[in-house]
Amino acid sequence: FGIRALLVVTVTLSPVTATAQSENHASGEDVYPPLWDLAPENLLDFPVNGNKIVISAWNYQDRLGVYKNLLKASAKYFDDFGPQNSGNILWGLPVQHGWQFRTGRLADPSGVSSCGYENGELLCQSVRSWWSCMNYYLSIIPFLGAVEAGLFGQLPYEIEILPPEEQKDDFCYSVKDCRSRMPKLMDDWKAFFEVNILSSFALDDALGLLWKAHTSSIAYALPKFRDSLKHLSDPEANFGEDWANGVDFIAATHFSTDLLNTNHFQTFLPQRMLVEGDVLPHISGFSPEQNKVLVSLRDLHRANKLTGGFLLKLWQKAMSTEAGRKMGRNLIESLTSS
Repeated sequence: FGIRALLVVTVTLSPVTATAQSENHASGEDVYPPLWDLAPENLLDFPVNGNKIVISAWNYQDRLGVYKNLLKASAKYFDDFGPQNSGNILWGLPVQHGWQFRTGRLADPSGVSSCGYENGELLCQSVRSWWSCMNYYLSIIPFLGAVEAGLFGQLPYEIEILPPEEQKDDFCYSVKDCRSRMPKLMDDWKAFFEVNILSSFALDDALGLLWKAHTSSIAYALPKFRDSLKHLSDPEANFGEDWANGVDFIAATHFSTDLLNTNHFQTFLPQRMLVEGDVLPHISGFSPEQNKVLVSLRDLHRANKLTGGFLLKLWQKAMSTEAGRKMGRNLIESLTSS
């Protein structure tokens, strides 16, 4: 049964990886998130109020600036992994966030406001957006973990994150605040950045810590924002949960989230919000590969639920060594290229 279940995981994941790697390399500005050049690249480029650097986490450009500062501050630790910081494994976070912005997933899905829409407040990130709320725990929390770990050195000012207009209790807003509310999550992100502050580290170890913190963030945020899924169409809500489940399987392989890999991987993710009437595997306007990715994520989620999470545990056990993880990645690639 173990071998069969393992093959189920491999075959289910394979279309995702195959289609991602079959695309031509992205080039030029396409590899960067939208408006990347306009995002603040230094912490002091954010407004300073009194003795605090103030960051508006509900503005796309500010949240992008958080990522840009993380990448810049950690760049020297990834010099050996690619030119111009392209091998930095933190790229996965802003590139994914850029896809969310570009596909309208950060806008107000309830239609109550113009937040996030081209004919309204385009840079606004809605607190009613499930994607935006989930991403808070993959942007602001990592950033504050990096601040606590000392990635930015001794800062002249404290960091303050502005709250949204509603659901304020669902988030934390400073290192001290987040540390008091979610110490385990802060520990996971701090541990990742402390490894990168050391003079040398093994890339696989760094990826392991990054994915541990990443999946911890999702596990913490998923039940907190499950009610936000009600604002989405059923197909989009299902895709969101399927994607969150799929991340656990991807994480176990220590997939490298550098600039090139992440861009390749998300090429065939849906390039618009899913709406009522979108039925897999024949969503109108989607390529066969895009439909295939969505079917794969759906089937993987269903299989994992049917086994009570055993499928994920089995996969994680198979991926528990560096050799196993390499074999897992190679197996997926070889199956899909044949």
